[in-house]
Amino acid sequence: MLIGELSRRTGVNPHQLRYYETQGLLEPDRGASGYREYTDDAVVTVTQIRKLLGAGLSTQDIAYLLPCVTGTEADIEPCPEALDGLRARLKGLDERIDALTRSRQALHAYIDTTKRRARR
Repeated sequence: MLIGELSRRTGVNPHQLRYYETQGLLEPDRGASGYREYTDDAVVTVTQIRKLLGAGLSTQDIAYLLPCVTGTEADIEPCPEALDGLRARLKGLDERIDALTRSRQALHAYIDTTKRRARR
């Protein structure tokens, strides 16, 4: 199938599909005309990519994990490198959440102090 058909079947615009190709996530063949030609498996691959992006993973993370992903639900085979990558990504998210929580608490404290002073 050509890129337009893949786009229609996945709901992902052609520009994004070409980006996935530059990131090594999709590997279309080239027909005699030079157009990208995708197999039916590309629909599953794009579905997997979208779900992994939705989980907050970068395309670099996905390129690392994609060989271990099976099915359309982003099921990941128990590859050691996959677990290590997911755990590292989760640790980074937890650290950012902690930093954001501290920032939120500090902002609340500034707001509370400012409101108290405004009432004087």
